[in-house]
Amino acid sequence: MPDLPSVTEMFDLWGEVALVTGASSGLGRRFAKVLAAQGAKVVLCARSTGKLEAVKAEIEFARGDAVCVALDVTDPDGIAAAFDAAEAAFGTVTIVNNNAGIAKPAKAIDMSHEDWRSVLAVNLDAVWFVAQEAARRMAAAGKPGTIINTASILSFLVGNGMASYAVAKAGVVQATKSLALEVARHNIRVNAIAPGYVLTEINRSFFETDAGQDVIKTIPQRRIGDPADLDGTLLLLASGKASGFMTGSTIVIDGGHMMTGG
Repeated sequence: MPDLPSVTEMFDLWGEVALVTGASSGLGRRFAKVLAAQGAKVVLCARSTGKLEAVKAEIEFARGDAVCVALDVTDPDGIAAAFDAAEAAFGTVTIVNNNAGIAKPAKAIDMSHEDWRSVLAVNLDAVWFVAQEAARRMAAAGKPGTIINTASILSFLVGNGMASYAVAKAGVVQATKSLALEVARHNIRVNAIAPGYVLTEINRSFFETDAGQDVIKTIPQRRIGDPADLDGTLLLLASGKASGFMTGSTIVIDGGHMMTGG
């Protein structure tokens, strides 16, 4: 059946330029490598380029293309400069993965103004401003593109000590919808991934404790997610061939956790 695309063709990202924030560790590191493996040229962004160099080396060892760019996502001038660097290296960015994020757990009545603002600045404000800059440049270049924001199941649930994080991630879902509505006419799609608990170097030690194991037992699949569990969804949203008629959506990947009500 020659009119049916192969899986390889469906998720082929050759010719695309992907900018990934928070690419030095965790999900950002994984996402960058997955996009590169499918042929995208990847712009690796984080506050420090030290760890990014290791990611770049892994991508290049696998015969991919990558460049490292220092970026503090809370700095508007830095965001513009990162896109300038990306364009100088590879051309117009056509895939953005907004992945940089922080958490500062604290009881709501004890949370400082500074901690509240820092979480919102990274997890919501920066997501908006990176996406906005990307959309402006795609539209100006007349190029279709896709913006993939990282939300969370806490976009929809709440948890003790996680108010600032949950509020920010809820905002990411609405920001995704709002921008998607306005830039759709430019053939720019905006979607989000909302992971549940996924094992990374940051939380690994906790999930090895008895308390962590108790949390895992609350997940219907009785396991914590692996970063690889997000690969398919990332590629779905990154590929215009696979999800060209999809925008403003948030895909939950949580092993069924949300069905329990948190």
